[in-house]
Amino acid sequence: MKFGKRLKQQIEETFPTWRDQFLCYKELKKLIKLISSALPPTKYGKAKAEFVYMLNNEINKFNVFFMEQEEDFIICHKELQQRIKTVMDKWSSNGSRTEYTDEMAEIRNDIVDFHGEMVLLENYSNINFTGLAKILKKYDKRTGGLLRLPFIQKVLKQPFFTIDLVSKLVKECGNIIDEVLFPIEEDKEETKEQKGAIMVATEPVKGIFRNTVVALLTMEEIRRVSSTKDHFSLPPLNLPHSHLIHSFQLNSPIPIL
Repeated sequence: MKFGKRLKQQIEETFPTWRDQFLCYKELKKLIKLISSALPPTKYGKAKAEFVYMLNNEINKFNVFFMEQEEDFIICHKELQQRIKTVMDKWSSNGSRTEYTDEMAEIRNDIVDFHGEMVLLENYSNINFTGLAKILKKYDKRTGGLLRLPFIQKVLKQPFFTIDLVSKLVKECGNIIDEVLFPIEEDKEETKEQKGAIMVATEPVKGIFRNTVVALLTMEEIRRVSSTKDHFSLPPLNLPHSHLIHSFQLNSPIPIL
């Protein structure tokens, strides 16, 4: 699938409030076409300056949006941990299994949504980085310029590319899901595949969980095969959520990609 089409699909699959925060890939392609045409020197310089200016604005846009989301996630993660502790303390003191199960079920739904939002932000970082790499490769190829190397080196140091904290929160959230997703009396031998199937069955197919799976599949694919593959490419992705993807594909009549 061509990147422009993939990007459009991802924008459609994310939250409406996020859709203006992705790379303006189509507009950048138009500028490259203009720059690579037979322009007089004065217009060529102006078009090139506009392209560079637009790239820098895109990077700033990514950083502002990513850092805002990251801050919200840190706060939400602490709040969820406190809610879980409060319910566990209450359950251990009065022994009300029904009350514990009901309250944990509510928290479970919030954790699944929260986990999904963080995965979508990881995907946001991945797909925008990939888009920048591809558009810069296209620029160098069409114009004979050498923008890609310095810009990618710059991007590698940007906040939106540094997803270590979000990845850590995703992992911690996944551990919480394993611990509180089901009632205490469930079979301890239940496999992850079975858990995934149950979770998919209880979530709306067109909700955030579906969007999360689409994001995971996209991250897996763009890291596995890339026409821009070199020492600046994203490394292969080892997904810890593969059981959820498999279960979703088995339970959903809607094609993922």
